[in-house]
Amino acid sequence: MEAFIAAMEKGADAVYAGLKDFSARAKAKNFTLGEMERMLGYAHSLKRKIYVTLNTLVKENELSQLVEVLAALEGMGADGVIVQDLAVARLARQYFPGLPLHASTQMTIHNSLGVRQLEELGFERAVLARELHVDEIKTIVGKSRIGIECFIHGALCFSISGQCYFSSFLGGHSGNRGRCAQPCRRQYKYRGKEGYYFSTNDFSSIDMLPQLIDAGVASLKIEGRMKSAEYVASVVAAYRLALDAPERRRAEAVAEAKELLKLSFGRVPTRGFLASQAPTDIATPSLKGATGRFLGEIRSIRGGAITFETRDRLHVGDRIRVQPKSDMAGRAFTIKELFVGKERVKAARERSLVSIPAPFPFKVGDTVFKVSSETAFTMSENACLRRLESVKGGKLPCALTVTFYQFPSPLTGEGQGGGEAGGAELVATAQVAGKEFVLRFPLGSLEPARTADMEGVLRAQFERTGDTQFELASFAAPGFPPLLIPPPRFKEIRREFYRLLAERVSGTLRAGRDEARRRALTSLACTRAPVRPQRAELIVRLEQLRDYHLLHQEGIDLLSFPVSRAALHQLPTLVRKLRGREDRILWRLPFIIYEADIPFYREAVAYLAGEGFRRFEAANLGHFPLLKEIEGNRAKSISRGRQGSDDAKAGSSDPKAPALEISTDYRLFSLNSQALLAWQALGASAATLYIEDDADNMAELLAADLPIQRRVLVYGGVPVITTKIRIKDVKADAPLVSDRGDEYTTAVRDGLTVITPTTPFSLTGFRRRLQDMGCGSFVVDLSQLPQNDWPRVLDAFARGSALPGTSEFNFTMGLV
Repeated sequence: MEAFIAAMEKGADAVYAGLKDFSARAKAKNFTLGEMERMLGYAHSLKRKIYVTLNTLVKENELSQLVEVLAALEGMGADGVIVQDLAVARLARQYFPGLPLHASTQMTIHNSLGVRQLEELGFERAVLARELHVDEIKTIVGKSRIGIECFIHGALCFSISGQCYFSSFLGGHSGNRGRCAQPCRRQYKYRGKEGYYFSTNDFSSIDMLPQLIDAGVASLKIEGRMKSAEYVASVVAAYRLALDAPERRRAEAVAEAKELLKLSFGRVPTRGFLASQAPTDIATPSLKGATGRFLGEIRSIRGGAITFETRDRLHVGDRIRVQPKSDMAGRAFTIKELFVGKERVKAARERSLVSIPAPFPFKVGDTVFKVSSETAFTMSENACLRRLESVKGGKLPCALTVTFYQFPSPLTGEGQGGGEAGGAELVATAQVAGKEFVLRFPLGSLEPARTADMEGVLRAQFERTGDTQFELASFAAPGFPPLLIPPPRFKEIRREFYRLLAERVSGTLRAGRDEARRRALTSLACTRAPVRPQRAELIVRLEQLRDYHLLHQEGIDLLSFPVSRAALHQLPTLVRKLRGREDRILWRLPFIIYEADIPFYREAVAYLAGEGFRRFEAANLGHFPLLKEIEGNRAKSISRGRQGSDDAKAGSSDPKAPALEISTDYRLFSLNSQALLAWQALGASAATLYIEDDADNMAELLAADLPIQRRVLVYGGVPVITTKIRIKDVKADAPLVSDRGDEYTTAVRDGLTVITPTTPFSLTGFRRRLQDMGCGSFVVDLSQLPQNDWPRVLDAFARGSALPGTSEFNFTMGLV
């Protein structure tokens, strides 16, 4: 709450904040729905916004709870929800359309195709991946019809966001479920040399604000969650100062802003990929990467007091953290006593040899960091709550039209003005929250008014909304005759109008939300008794097209190959050998296709479709528009390099050729039935369930009454980290070793570095159990395994036996 108030006070236009559930910072001190409603009222009173983070993956049994949260957020007027799981987007769009959708960076949107798909899905904003150069961002913005948001300051994940399984692999605490244990911040060994190889420095792009503004970025995002109020205050103030400065003072303002950023107690700054396609300063293995300003190392310990030479001024009330030399977590405490030599002081200058009584045991050589200062923004939580309580809730805009109605005379049947028999009514028609409400008030006998400006008289009266929940957005009184309405009656009509309107609006909106909530809950998938397939399909993932001969092996139904330059280079020499078996080849697209590479993959897919291949696997949201383009153009496209041949006529130029068949990779998150329905709506006929999933959730998904086929990966290496960051001084010739003795290999493929545990993932021993759950399609990934080990894995799958030395990942342990 203190950080929220700090952001508001220092000039943030909007804040993104999490609830107790479905937040990617599950360990943070998140907000209740009641607190969020009060925060929204406070933010709206300042003309600011709050975007609620529902940016985690949702299990099947959590969908009903998600519906309740969405209904509540729409009811309280949240300005947007940030989502990773398409289940959240699907339910919000269909049943709670008042919630604007923002795509989280966890969705790995990194090109214009992904943004285009978001547009079609009804999103209003996309938060791009952090691996993009400012020139790439400018290109994407130029092709986008929705707002583009970019991170500009804060901590960086070593992995591409949304694609990290490291924490989950070590103990089921998934970063994609908001429970990252940050194994990347730990120390590892490579060839005996210790280093923090995966620990990134902090992103800081204040120098690049002009380029980002020129690129057309709509929103600039500062990471403030799980940060102190002091951090939020100094960083928001710095960027606000730089953004608001006139161009002639921009350089001076940026210099001032950088001084403010020194108070944020972050890590060493880097501009990341924003300024360079191959930055060398994102991760420094020799640095611990701990948050805070480095002060020094403990020289001695006497009587529970630590002594060190401080590199920065210190004050009683400052908070410091001591980081052990081992890889254990550091411990923080507030300085209550401070000594320079034997003298007790309130403050100490930099380069002073200080002694501080410590409440925890430390060792000589441990490092000391300052993490907050007594001089920075401080405000108690109670003070923050009192501030929220002092603000009344936001008002609903009301478009009001007032008309005059004269009852017909009982003698003539015609309406008469003034005070003639039959009487008259004031008819108030209000447009509120997309609904129309009509209220009528008798006027009785009235005298003519001296003024002809009845619209002005009526507007002045109805503008006095007082403590009501409404504000007059517009007013009209067409043809209202000049009549003198007595002030007491006028006041009574106004009060009664706003009282009745509040009752009707509240009842209508509540009824609408209850109905939407009921329909959303009813739409959730029903379960059926598991049907064990008579025969299970087996798909084998390979890397090299030359290994197509596995098609001859009994029990293998499909081979999966990457759409890559190497595969397309090999294809012309092998295409005749694959003729007639095109439907047994599944082509998988890489989950990262940068903007500059789109033309290659567009041509590659068109070429493959022209050769008669119809099966493709999508691994990113941007793949669907790409595949739809090819499908839409298939009647006109002719196989490249074979124009005019008889075979070409059987390619995609044939209108009778079967349509492309799309399936999804596990990198497109399928952890619940709503996500599966979203993939189906995008054209997928099959989906691979999520690699982090556990047995209980898989059983629910396989039992869900859905037409889309569900597949399960049962063997493969787990890419715990996939990154664009180059790991300094590390090659593929030796593993990285953790302090626990776990080993990890590195491999560079298509410009990305993949970190994989030497312990592979295997569920081959659970094949029969999975079939009993209803699984009829399995995937075995041999792409990174030496060829001489293939028979061992395929035999284990065929027999349904476990493979020694492998990991079940979260299958039996459970996904938290």
